[in-house]
Amino acid sequence: MAACVFFSHPASAEHDTGSHPERRERIFAIERHLELTGWFGFERREAPRVDRELLESCHDAGYVAALQRLCAAGGGQIDDDTLVSQGSWEAAMRAVGGAVAVVDVLLSGEAIAAFSAGRPPGHHALRARAGGFCLFNNVAVAAIHALSAHALERVLIFDWDVHHGNGTNDLFHSTPEVLYISIHESPLYPGSGPASDRGAGAGEGFTLNLPVAAFSGDDVFCELVHSRVIPLARDYRPQLILISAGYDAHAEDPLADCLVSEAGYATMTTAMRRLGEELEVPVGVVLEGGYELGALARSVSATLQALSSGDR
Repeated sequence: MAACVFFSHPASAEHDTGSHPERRERIFAIERHLELTGWFGFERREAPRVDRELLESCHDAGYVAALQRLCAAGGGQIDDDTLVSQGSWEAAMRAVGGAVAVVDVLLSGEAIAAFSAGRPPGHHALRARAGGFCLFNNVAVAAIHALSAHALERVLIFDWDVHHGNGTNDLFHSTPEVLYISIHESPLYPGSGPASDRGAGAGEGFTLNLPVAAFSGDDVFCELVHSRVIPLARDYRPQLILISAGYDAHAEDPLADCLVSEAGYATMTTAMRRLGEELEVPVGVVLEGGYELGALARSVSATLQALSSGDR
């Protein structure tokens, strides 16, 4: 059994965004730093393509087809923040596929922890609309796969990206099958995620939004994990823990004003790993944002080190 697995794919570099903050150099920086630190025992694997039928269980088939056509035609601007190139289709299929592969290696018992470093990120993608640098909702497709292919009944998605994951929030807003918890800076793009939004219908109480003020740092984020995230997750008893891991709450990141450090990300990861140990469930991590290359690389490294430090 591989204790920990790291998924990536060279196709991520073919999502060509030029000088955009969400650029190919993000993955290069992560992998260069992990080469220096020795990968913390993670086995490297190529991310597969996601199955089209699975993708369309989360995203509207017409939207998926339109995005494929746009990429095949050479790409273009989707909105003020989001663009695609010819290579973006393959990159996106591998980014979703990596997140799904995380679920498979964890729930098969093949690994106890896994990380998918794909791009573009996903948590702003809605059922039929791209946005916020995101094309498909990688972690949401992975959760749907866990529920459908692996017959799970309860999945936790904990999102610590500094921007609220409006796509993930909306996709699971009315179901108890996914507990979605987000810590995010507010006010900030996309302007969603008030504390008052706790889900709707059968999903009421299965969304927890924890907006924080600008300049919140390790103390605020880590205290919320210990006082709000862990108790609710413990009561929910998920059968799988997925982390939407954006690193743009880092003090050095240019797109927000929070002050989290590598140590803060390590502390949050350790808390979630220990929760997994307590509940005897695996932990998977899916990359979201993080735009200062050095801070991103060091923070991902801290996350992998914390994930691999357990005694399971």
